[in-house]
Amino acid sequence: MTVKNNPLSSIVASGPIPAHLARPVIEETLRNAILDGRLPCGTAIRQEALAQLFGVSRMPVREALRQLEAQSLLQVVQYKGAVVAPLIEDNSLHAYELRLLLEAQALRLSVPLLADEDFEAAEGYIEALEVETDFGKIGTLNRQFHQTLYCKAPNKKLLALIETGLIEEERFLRFNLKQMNLGKLCQDDHRALLHHARARDIEACIAELESHLQRGVKAITHYLDTQKAKQP
Repeated sequence: MTVKNNPLSSIVASGPIPAHLARPVIEETLRNAILDGRLPCGTAIRQEALAQLFGVSRMPVREALRQLEAQSLLQVVQYKGAVVAPLIEDNSLHAYELRLLLEAQALRLSVPLLADEDFEAAEGYIEALEVETDFGKIGTLNRQFHQTLYCKAPNKKLLALIETGLIEEERFLRFNLKQMNLGKLCQDDHRALLHHARARDIEACIAELESHLQRGVKAITHYLDTQKAKQP
């Protein structure tokens, strides 16, 4: 008799979870498992299995899955339900165009309001990135650095949209940073961004951000071309 592999076997749930924490705990646990590859692309995520794993009703499970779908980590597929989304899709390049628009606006709103402690926090993330070798942690630090520069923007909807794009990029970085060979180069970009932010030179910040994101576009393009070349 063939034993079916349980895709959730790599997830450890420490319960019981208080009702008011169920949704964020499930969301964060699944997000981490997707980002670090324990739940690979195409894995079907069953609501009933998750509810049993975490010892909760289906309601917080459904809410968590909706949040992960909004972050482009899950897709709803006919007859399969929620599945882990592809690492990179053909529209990922369009996502980078949108990111530039959103993040440039966040810089305009946030940079004039940043305080010394914000710049120190950003510098700390750069220093951590210089020495970190764990690609998973590098992806997280990269996201946190950018969020620090945008954090004072008063438009919370804007920040939520930006976070979704950064999470999507974080997943790609975790799997492909070594092949991209961008580690030190990214830190040069980050230091230039921080330098312009300290000087309150918003237009220079935006120009540096555009250059920074263009490197991501080149990496995405290379990845997509490589995947197409593997197809029969």
